[in-house]
Amino acid sequence: MKKLLLCLLVAGNMLFGASLLAADDTMPKSVIHVVTVAWKEGTTDAQIQAALDGVKALPKNFDGISRVWVRSIKVQNAPGTTMRRTHAFVMEFVDEAALARYAGSDAQKKWYEVYTPIRAQSTTHDITN
Repeated sequence: MKKLLLCLLVAGNMLFGASLLAADDTMPKSVIHVVTVAWKEGTTDAQIQAALDGVKALPKNFDGISRVWVRSIKVQNAPGTTMRRTHAFVMEFVDEAALARYAGSDAQKKWYEVYTPIRAQSTTHDITN
């Protein structure tokens, strides 16, 4: 009986340990930087595309951004919103330190030359584990 209990205890610990490892796989340490944007009145589709193309280029221009997403499927606006957000994009930073280094970096400054003149408002969310 003691052997059976010991075997069950060991098996339970192995399963619990494996589940912890699996949870770690689904909880990366990268930072997801989510931005929703309302453009200034009169902004053209070409200007918006240039800003989004700038986001696409960021992983090549900044070591610390691993992936980006730029095709908005749905952008939700709160009821009563006066400035409608129409686009969203996401940057994945390898970690919090990379996000901190990005602020004020040459890559950010270069992209901001295209982005900030046409941005009316934006909301940013940074998310990690």
